Amino acid sequence: MTGCSNDSADGSGNDKIAGADTGESGSATPSAAVSAAAEKNAPTFDFPSDIKVTVKKDPTGDAKKDAILRDAAYAAQARVEAFTQGKGQTANMSRYFAANALTYWAERVSTFEKEGLTVSGAYRYFGFEVTDVVSGQAAVRYCEDQSKAYNKEIKTNTVQRTQPSDKDFVLYTFQTALDSAGDWQVTQQSWKKGDASCVQG
Repeated sequence: MTGCSNDSADGSGNDKIAGADTGESGSATPSAAVSAAAEKNAPTFDFPSDIKVTVKKDPTGDAKKDAILRDAAYAAQARVEAFTQGKGQTANMSRYFAANALTYWAERVSTFEKEGLTVSGAYRYFGFEVTDVVSGQAAVRYCEDQSKAYNKEIKTNTVQRTQPSDKDFVLYTFQTALDSAGDWQVTQQSWKKGDASCVQG
């Protein structure tokens, strides 16, 4: 989703969010069910063979916070899956996004697909943290490494390669809310590319 975020944190830009504005030929390994880690009711993600998603998330020791971070990680993967499928309202997107956040990504994915683009490469998520919890709502932050994620032209399968930079590391901040099914859904979002807390060598 390169092409999905901007430098500020308002959720309205088009840069490189889930591997969309950059480029490298797909060399990642298949990861269809990347998060089906034997959890009850865990979602299954259907990624193409040139997409790899890695999540590094340590348990906090607090059951509620762990559930919030689990669903935040699922939401990150759902977004990548949506871009690979060219559909913004997949089952997983509708499960882990709601309100303005779901509307934004549905429009962004549709526009991206109409531009003849999809994504390729590897996405890595780390630095998960719950920063606030108040009666059915929570604030979450995490980092995305897009340094090996790229945009790919659908018709030609040409990967749009770019030079790595600090802006390949994106800090996401989400507002989430607990729905009636027991899932923590992203309702509001912001991001910042090149944030010092996420940039890695």
